[in-house]
Amino acid sequence: MDVIGLGETMILFTPETKGLMRYAKYFSMKIAGAETNTLIGLSRLGHQTGWISRVGKDEFGSSMLSSIRGESIDVSQVKMDPAASTGIFFKEIVNEKAVRVNYYRKNSAASRLNHLDIKEDYIASAKYLYITGITPALSDSCLEAIFQAITYAKKHHVQVVFDPNIRKKLWSEEQAREVIVKIAQQSDIIFPGVSEGRFLFQVEDYREIAQRFLELGARLVVVKLGAGGAFYSMSNESDTVPAFKIDRVVDPVGAGDGFAAGVLSGLLDGLSVKEAISRGCAVGAIVTTVDGDIEGLPDRELLENFIHSNQEDVNR
Repeated sequence: MDVIGLGETMILFTPETKGLMRYAKYFSMKIAGAETNTLIGLSRLGHQTGWISRVGKDEFGSSMLSSIRGESIDVSQVKMDPAASTGIFFKEIVNEKAVRVNYYRKNSAASRLNHLDIKEDYIASAKYLYITGITPALSDSCLEAIFQAITYAKKHHVQVVFDPNIRKKLWSEEQAREVIVKIAQQSDIIFPGVSEGRFLFQVEDYREIAQRFLELGARLVVVKLGAGGAFYSMSNESDTVPAFKIDRVVDPVGAGDGFAAGVLSGLLDGLSVKEAISRGCAVGAIVTTVDGDIEGLPDRELLENFIHSNQEDVNR
């Protein structure tokens, strides 16, 4: 197994018309989750991935498992929970500048994930363990599951990859800072954004943010800069990697998850750190050109064509 991730994926409903959701009559249904977004991105690029989670023993849970299994992700470690429901949320697109998201995830099946759901031999089979700061915020048992997974990863020399992905609505700021820093101290690779550096360390400069995470013990820190690309730092090397040019951003949601998939894909393929991060920038850029979290994630051919055409535009 190349990459294993754990966390909650939910069913997303979006009205087929813009405006206040109270007037919506028809909705489209999709799946959305930070960890599975990244795993799907990796799978489409030819890597072996696995997902650990819980879904409700309901039609939404069945639909989700079918969809994710269909993306060639191993779901053998996903439990169907008969005592809880699959989480859902609604994206209300009032207009192009006003998008509201309403979550119905409290006491969801995924929030009941616990340390007993984490199997040591499964974690040991991976090269990377991918986690985000969303999962530990869902419940105390999810927090225990995260640290159990990290413990097994450390024991078996599996690299821990961490995207802080801070969601302030899920927990107190004090607890968020404490837990995120604790996870970062046990992570090998970290993908923060500038806003997360500001929240955790009260600093704005991306170089200083990277340095703070390195001081916590990370081997590699990659600070996402959006249209500015990304800045990476290690003990003996640091540099800025430029973003890829796109004509118009259609939907920025999921770009960070695609970025993580691209970087990990590059590292798995043996690219240099800088080349891997450039691949991450390319995948993230492609994702923003399509509506939806996973719909724009490219396969190898699409990715190579995008990079080639972008390079041609630069050289003109």
